[in-house]
Amino acid sequence: MAQRGAAFGQPGRPGPAGEPGGSLRVLLLNWRDSGHPEGGGAESFLERMASGLHRLGHDVTVRCAWSPGAATDEVIDGVRYTRRGGRFSVYPRTAGCLARHRRRYDVVVDVQNGFPFWTPLFTRARVVNVTHHLHREQWQVIFGPLLGRVGWWLESRVAPLVYGRCRYVTVSGATRDDLIGLGIPAERVRVVYSGVDAPILPVDADTWPRSAAPSLVVLGRLVPHKRVELALTTLAELADTYPEASLTIIGHGYWEPTLRALADRLGVADRVTFAGFVDDVTKHQLLAQAWLHVLPSVKEGWGLVVIESAAHGTPTVAFRSAGGTQESVLDGETGLLVDDEAGFVAATRRLIEDEALRVRLGHQARVHAAKFSWPAAVEVFEAELREITGLPRRVRPVPQPRPGTDAARAAEVLEAEPTAAAGQ
Repeated sequence: MAQRGAAFGQPGRPGPAGEPGGSLRVLLLNWRDSGHPEGGGAESFLERMASGLHRLGHDVTVRCAWSPGAATDEVIDGVRYTRRGGRFSVYPRTAGCLARHRRRYDVVVDVQNGFPFWTPLFTRARVVNVTHHLHREQWQVIFGPLLGRVGWWLESRVAPLVYGRCRYVTVSGATRDDLIGLGIPAERVRVVYSGVDAPILPVDADTWPRSAAPSLVVLGRLVPHKRVELALTTLAELADTYPEASLTIIGHGYWEPTLRALADRLGVADRVTFAGFVDDVTKHQLLAQAWLHVLPSVKEGWGLVVIESAAHGTPTVAFRSAGGTQESVLDGETGLLVDDEAGFVAATRRLIEDEALRVRLGHQARVHAAKFSWPAAVEVFEAELREITGLPRRVRPVPQPRPGTDAARAAEVLEAEPTAAAGQ
């Protein structure tokens, strides 16, 4: 164990700096964390909320599945991480732990990645269900027709009954509407938009210049429902007029061999880079250097990578039907939304050909990204926890980034010339 945290806090004890109302013992459940081979945007959101709640004086624990190389217990940024079980066994093991310690926590945050932890059945704590998006399409892609129908029935029929008295938190208005469509009362669903911590700096143009030739970037887990195949076929379609165009694929997953084989068949393997899992600095460098970010995913609750790309003045091409992209991408302003595969190729080609449009969308994307911050997201999330537990509202503002850092520079960016802000 890397470090042992303090004993569990007591509900109602004084909060930080004399904050009235006290702190909470919070347990956050997810089937994986960001260090997991299949970790992604949902895990980033969870961990940002966890560390933010700790900084506000709450006692925070994250419980998730174990993966090879991970510690079973450790403390990161003041948050206890407990990793038990695998992809499927994490659920019964967590249920058993909650059943044995029904009163240990004040709030349990249950992240429903299609399949929830069913925590209202095992704890007396207040429960918040966090749903990034529904999985209607993914169930059958991953598990096949029969098990896929069972999975969707559990997600769309059974889960709303089990969590019927609980608060829901999601990351976009699109998912909020989907949840309401399942019969969840609108007043029980709150939206907490993700933040962004990419450098929002005009000097990106000098630090990480755009590639000389047209370049595309994809970032995400390499799994079937992310449909990275469409990025590869788009690159192949562009070969007639842009034979020098390239594609960088950031991320890893079990679908990588299939994607590599497709790149070979399409004759574009020499222009595709599989970057794999990269550190944050490398990730932002690759996003900043690309001409376009392409997002062919079936479904996105929000599209955190859209905002990360936007912070570097890199516009996005995505599918309207993905849901959350309708808010993370402002169609015609910060990127382009399409309705089919032909439109995906056409939009990508259009932005490569039209430099003025690409630069304008990139500048507006940077301005859009500057509206989102993790401290603001944590503030809204914590307010929900305070409300459902009966703690009084916070009477002082949540600390914001100090002047001169990412979000604080947003105002400077708004005044930047489009060409400078887009880094071209």
